Amino acid sequence: MSRAPTRGRIKLRTASGRTVSQQRWLKRQIDDPYVRRAKSEGYRSRAAFKLIEIDDKHRLLKPGQKVLDLGAAPGGWSQVAADRVKAATGNGRVVAIDLLEIEPIAHVEFARIDFFEESAPARLKEMLGGPVDVVLCDMAANAMGHRKTDHLKIVALVEAAADFAREVLAPGGAFLAKVIQGGTEAELLAMLKREFSSVKHVKPPASRADSAELYVLATGFRGRS
Repeated sequence: MSRAPTRGRIKLRTASGRTVSQQRWLKRQIDDPYVRRAKSEGYRSRAAFKLIEIDDKHRLLKPGQKVLDLGAAPGGWSQVAADRVKAATGNGRVVAIDLLEIEPIAHVEFARIDFFEESAPARLKEMLGGPVDVVLCDMAANAMGHRKTDHLKIVALVEAAADFAREVLAPGGAFLAKVIQGGTEAELLAMLKREFSSVKHVKPPASRADSAELYVLATGFRGRS
């Protein structure tokens, strides 16, 4: 079981030339034990520990599985998935996409694809070559600073990801996606509950306490109705 790192404090040396918000962000990064741990353990981002903690508790990722990672940049979730499905052995497999380019990750098949391009679903299905066991979605919409608008944009991303997951998941598969507090829209939750045996919201310890983010976790895919 992954444990939350011990917290420590590092003093900022200088704030010269930075705005107040930039100073706050930088200090939070410096003081964040997950940021330091990600660097020391070779993960691309602190977000890796969110997936580690969720998987430690809910056992989504198993050796030999095929995983699709939507919105993979900078690659932390893909790293964790590749390790846990044992992609290095050639049995498990991780396919990842993002609008942004990322540095290659060992045993992860990455393609720079805009998920909302008309050609994206066909390209992805060709890459996958068949059903997958887990669909991960940590995609983030560009924030507008208006809570209701930002919430709707994130829900739209999750709805699109969930629709695609229904097309590619094998029976018994799982779907994990980032949402924000205020919950997942009723229509989306109703769809997930029809298609999956269990649907819940989870918030791992690595998700900052003051953050509105949480994750919707759907397991036990019943197959397309």
